[in-house]
Amino acid sequence: MMDARNYSTLMDAVVDIPDPRKARGKRHAWALLLTLISAALLSGQRSGRAIGQWVDEHTVELMTRLPIPHRPLPSTSTLRRALRAIDVGALEARLAQFAQELDPPPPPAETAPWRGQAVDGKAVRGANRHGAQVHLVSLVLHNTGLVRQQVRVRDKSNEITAVPQLLQGRDLRGTVTTMDALLTQQAIAQQILDQGGHYLMVVKENQPKLYAAIDLVFTVPPPPLPSHHLASVTTVSKGHGRLETRTLERTCALNGYVDWPGVGQVLKRTCQRIMLKTGEVSTEVRYGIASLSWQEASAGQIEALWRGHWGIENKVHYVRDVSLGEDAGQVRMGQAPQALAALRNGLLTLLRASGVTNIADALRHYAASVQETLAFIGVPL
Repeated sequence: MMDARNYSTLMDAVVDIPDPRKARGKRHAWALLLTLISAALLSGQRSGRAIGQWVDEHTVELMTRLPIPHRPLPSTSTLRRALRAIDVGALEARLAQFAQELDPPPPPAETAPWRGQAVDGKAVRGANRHGAQVHLVSLVLHNTGLVRQQVRVRDKSNEITAVPQLLQGRDLRGTVTTMDALLTQQAIAQQILDQGGHYLMVVKENQPKLYAAIDLVFTVPPPPLPSHHLASVTTVSKGHGRLETRTLERTCALNGYVDWPGVGQVLKRTCQRIMLKTGEVSTEVRYGIASLSWQEASAGQIEALWRGHWGIENKVHYVRDVSLGEDAGQVRMGQAPQALAALRNGLLTLLRASGVTNIADALRHYAASVQETLAFIGVPL
């Protein structure tokens, strides 16, 4: 279980991880190793070798600014061993607690009654290329991109088995948890309801009866229903060289008819994209199901939650892959791939909470100053 300790800085959380090393032969403080690794990651270093080189090339300044004895700083191999041996469960739990401390209070219920949070998985491809098979599932707030929790998928299993652990023990009141079709499972839907929350799930053919029922209700109109049981909303946006028109339709016609926990409405979302340069047009139709009733959420609010789900890709997974170089990394031994992913999540959470919108710019900024890097992660100077 996660303890109730408050962490005011990233380093408070990270250095609280138990030292897994045997007492004999220790040359460097455990807190020093984790501080150097975290600072190097914030400076844009992407691999164990790069972390070691960063420490080596900044030895003089690090020796000056860190409260350490006058001895050589840890080598690359020492830093790598620390990452391989770290108690990654404790690391993720403490970073989750740190994220909770940074999480701003939700807006008033009258202005934003529901807080969206997305669940999605990500393979650590750099490690997987070497046979490590590291697959992680995260819980991320829609609007801020703060990573609330991360867990690893067990070997020879899949994301479906990891999500209950990810959500276990959380107070989900006031939240809507969104997920793609793989995770559209009755047990997950029931767990969310049992913990006081709501869900919004994409429905595909992996749930054939549910998919067929939703497809039928939007293809063959049901008998006349009260007007409030039917609604639609259309939104338009322009960017990245394309014009997108999204129409979300909802109906309560299947309430009480489909065998699914807590169904409040079913959804059809049609997205038309026009490539402005070529005029090429594409149309995608997707179905969904939500536990929110028509009284609890309008079609416009459902559309905002559906669209907000993809923030987990744009604000977390893509940034970890591209700006932080996770997919290009070759780290694969022991706990190191998962530990680095957790530390990257922690840094992203801290950067987002500090108002940073361009992560690549921030990494370049901190790469230019060891002093600012250490201060940002919470090292007393």
